[in-house]
Amino acid sequence: MISMNTVDQIKQPILQEMELFEKKFHKSMASKVALLNRITYYIVNRKGKQMRPMFVFLTAKMVSSEGVNERTYRGASVIELIHTATLVHDDVVDDSNKRRGFFSLNALWKNKIAVLVGDYLLSKGLLLSIDNGDFDLLRIISVAVREMSEGELLQIEKARRLDITEEVYYEIIRQKTATLIAACCSLGAAAVKPEDTDLIERMRKFGELIGMAFQIKDDLFDYTDGPIGKPTGIDIKEQKMTLPLIYTLNTATSKERKWLINSVKNHNTDKKRVREVITFVKEHGGLVYAENKMIAFQQEALALLHDFPTSVYKDSLILMVNYVIARKK
Repeated sequence: MISMNTVDQIKQPILQEMELFEKKFHKSMASKVALLNRITYYIVNRKGKQMRPMFVFLTAKMVSSEGVNERTYRGASVIELIHTATLVHDDVVDDSNKRRGFFSLNALWKNKIAVLVGDYLLSKGLLLSIDNGDFDLLRIISVAVREMSEGELLQIEKARRLDITEEVYYEIIRQKTATLIAACCSLGAAAVKPEDTDLIERMRKFGELIGMAFQIKDDLFDYTDGPIGKPTGIDIKEQKMTLPLIYTLNTATSKERKWLINSVKNHNTDKKRVREVITFVKEHGGLVYAENKMIAFQQEALALLHDFPTSVYKDSLILMVNYVIARKK
């Protein structure tokens, strides 16, 4: 099983950068309002694996022999500020009380404060770029924020009708999930090699492919045994169209298709029915198909790293790509 040790291993070549980044990131949140400082302190102390800043630093160090610069730190801080803002807003939208095992901001301070804190973090991120003239980095990040919003709305629009094609599904996950990882990798390259547009685009594509694989892996968790030994079926309960289900719907007979759609639309809270859907998807090759697609994205991402000279940073990025599809949660 891949554990936190793998994350530590990935982080190893950039430990100093990550430590300095944490200080700068904390500073970038500072406010004159005591309530805000209390909330941002709470956020900083409940951080996740920090995969996004790791992508920024590993990319920058792999592509440049001169290593990272102040732009790299600012770029990583902006990405993390804006990513945190979207998570805070997501918890409000989803009416979620927990985030990474801790209470969410809206659970502790209510929706109004949570939305305002999200707005504050977003503005701090924008200003950090503008005050330092990092307009190229700001463009990369702003495109990602726009696409994330579009992806979420496209998913909502399509989920109502349960008629998502595989192409539309890829577009949704490209915008919702992959675009932010793509922004981290292109930003890592742009911070240290702003003139090299081919390199920036190549690293953007690399991040996008990892993001696609990452989301498909998330889809598969719905059908595979979770920590309590049973598939979660949460996506089915929420009527989310994931790749295993889309494939199964497209290959089922019209009678089976009607039963599947009816199950997801009208019986998604019936535990027995949800289990039957999970079994049906497994037996009809939905999981195998999605796994193969995930591996194809992973292999395509690895191929983009092939020509870079051997380095500990390249090794860590390869490890990161493999971690994305081998993780257990």
